[in-house]
Parts: sequence; structure tokens; C-alpha cells
Amino acid sequence: MPKQVENAASDDYLSAIYRLTHDEGLEAFAVRLSDRLSVTPPSVAGMLKRLQRDNLVQLDKRKTIKLTTEGQKRAEQMVRRHRLAECLLTSILKIPWWQAYEEAHLLEHGISDVTEPNLFQALGKPSRSPFGYPIPGTKDANQPLSMTTLSETTEGNAVQIDRVFEEDEQLLQFFDTEGLRPGVILKVSLVEQYRGTLTVELEDRSIVLGSQVAGRIWTCRPKSQAELRASIGIT
Repeated sequence: MPKQVENAASDDYLSAIYRLTHDEGLEAFAVRLSDRLSVTPPSVAGMLKRLQRDNLVQLDKRKTIKLTTEGQKRAEQMVRRHRLAECLLTSILKIPWWQAYEEAHLLEHGISDVTEPNLFQALGKPSRSPFGYPIPGTKDANQPLSMTTLSETTEGNAVQIDRVFEEDEQLLQFFDTEGLRPGVILKVSLVEQYRGTLTVELEDRSIVLGSQVAGRIWTCRPKSQAELRASIGIT
């Protein structure tokens, strides 16, 4: 059996730790891994012992999980393959955007050291996934990620979607239906703190979002000043 298939379970854990810490700016704890991977706490405890034994993770006094140098390397390798698979699915195979994460999870373990560089070349050397995440090993991966979410945006401000949470297919369907994708510029027109909602303007229509959903959208300053002026009504 190919090594990447043999190591599928441990690689899933390493990828989850990477996503939590690198992509979302959160500390990795066993309970978060249990929730993210939909596995029981005893299963997480068993895997963490295995990963510690293999010198892929370390736990500090607070039980915070950190990737070792080798663990980071393995995690980046798998995340890179996953995101290249997402690009393949959406740009070449024309799989619906909202289905790409789950489908890529099936493909990532079948991408080898031989096929990966050829896939990267064939896709035109992408630096971001369809959901806005930097692909490890590219120039974008060296840039600091914005950890500001749409839920933190104050009323009257315009922001650009940097990336969206990709691990919830139903949420992705909602984003797809509403046109909430990386690169889109939104203006926050109303924040109702006690209702837990905010209203954004997109292409002359209003979208009401709950704070929990808005917290799954990471934003940055609009890259195009012309787009920014247009979004807030300045000619």
C-alpha cells in the first residue's frame, strides 16, 4: 500500500492542527480536534500519543498541541495536495465549488511526490485554493494571513472576502447561493448587535448574516481602490 494511504489517519490530524493554528489563528486542543474531525475524545487521545511517539506533535503544560518541524512539513505537504486537488476539481473537472472540499479530501491521499509537481504545473501554478487559502510552497503561503472576520467589521465599512470556511458543505452551498466568495467586496450597512446579525450589501442587494456565519468569513482591505470606491458609492 502506498505510504500516503497508510498514513491517511495521522495526516488528517496533522492537517487539522495546521488549519486550526495557521489558517484560523486558534490554539489546537484535543477537544477542538475531536469536534473538527468528528471523532471521540479517546480516539483523539490515542492518535496524539502516536503522533508524539513519531515526533510529529508536542504538547505543552496547557495541553496545547503544536506541530514539530517534521509535523509541520507533513501537514504542509498534505494541505498543499488537498488544495491542488480543489483547484483541479473546480477549474478542470468543473465540480461545483461547494463540493470541492469534500471531494478533494478523497483525492489528496492519492497524489504522490511524482504527480504533485506535474499537477501544480498543469494547473498554472496556483497560489490560492478556490476558497481563498494559500497553497503551501507558493509565494502567498509566505504572507501573513488576515485573522479578521466579517463579524468583527464595523457598520459602514467595506471589506474584501479573503477566504471562507471550507469544511462545512451546507455552509458553502449558502455562500455559493449568495455569491459570497473570495475576492468579493462587501459593504457592511447595518450591525444589530443584540439580534446577533449584520447586513451586507453586494451588487445592489442586501444579505443578512448571523454573527456565527459571518465569523466563518475572513476579510481583508480591498485590494483595488477602484472597486472600493464603487462599493461605497464614490465615483
